[in-house]
Amino acid sequence: MPIPTEPIGSVPRPPELLAAMRARAARQISDEQFHAAEEAALRDTISRLEATGSPVITDGEQTKASFATYPLSGLENLAPDGVTIPFADGHTRQLPRLTKGPFRYRVHAVTYLKAAQRHAHRPVKQAVISASALSLLYPQNGLNGYTRDAFLEDLVQDAARDIRECLEANAACVQIDFTEGRLALKLDPSGGLLNSFIELNNRVLDKFSDVERKKIGVHTCPGGDRDSTHSADVDYTGLLPELFRLRAGRFYIQLASEADRPRVLTTIRDLLKSGQMLFVGVTDPINSKIESPEAVRDRVLEAAEFIPLESLGTTDDCGFSPFADDMSTSRETAFAKVKSRVEGTAMAGKILEV
Repeated sequence: MPIPTEPIGSVPRPPELLAAMRARAARQISDEQFHAAEEAALRDTISRLEATGSPVITDGEQTKASFATYPLSGLENLAPDGVTIPFADGHTRQLPRLTKGPFRYRVHAVTYLKAAQRHAHRPVKQAVISASALSLLYPQNGLNGYTRDAFLEDLVQDAARDIRECLEANAACVQIDFTEGRLALKLDPSGGLLNSFIELNNRVLDKFSDVERKKIGVHTCPGGDRDSTHSADVDYTGLLPELFRLRAGRFYIQLASEADRPRVLTTIRDLLKSGQMLFVGVTDPINSKIESPEAVRDRVLEAAEFIPLESLGTTDDCGFSPFADDMSTSRETAFAKVKSRVEGTAMAGKILEV
């Protein structure tokens, strides 16, 4: 069997779709015209991902405003002044704030999966947002008539439904985006916030069988956005022991951009359990330099010195455009990096005689 390789998720949107988004916000085009632009972007993205040779593809998150807030589209019990996330280059992203209960997903990820499957000729994986990220919507001073415990129970139920519907629709796998893991240690170095995130996500994962969890993975990175990060300065070794407490079958780990990859791999080697898969990042989406297949090959061979081959796969460090307005990376660069990942992983597989 070849070494498995998968994308993380997002691909930069084409200029035509971005223009349509702006025009729709200004009420200059109809809903039909906007959806036609979305459909064109989706078809093109899937076609180009398949042309890279990637054995598993995504929808490129073309029709999501962001990887984090897709369940919230259309909800009316939100205010815009929620938690603010600062990035190293000075820009910020802000989550909305829940104003009243109950909390319910308005959009579920399976809608994106089914739309992609209509055009795809290869298995499609689906990314979903973590319950821990959405837990930040609840205000610190609480809500009258809707306790935090009640909110978390509603959140866990909908987060589990989000995953289950994708599995039932034959997703190749489901990837939980957990980019707030390292950020939690930055916000609370004591580890209390991270521990609460782990426990909450495990409440979701516990709703699935061991067999089902083999198709459920968790992705972590320091939050790549506009060629910057929010928590790359947090030591990975503070996150990893907690991360591998998650009862998931697959882990997607940002690694290409790490300064000391062997140190990280040594830590993971001692944490990875039998039967779990580790997908190591071998391309860096926030670096404009396109990795050669040979560079990818060497990163795979490096990882193979620490991780059993039957547990090793490759991926990108993070999505190429997790927010729709992130135009720091071109589509051409993203597809070129994916192609190098696929080819370099295959080259390493031949050397390792997988």
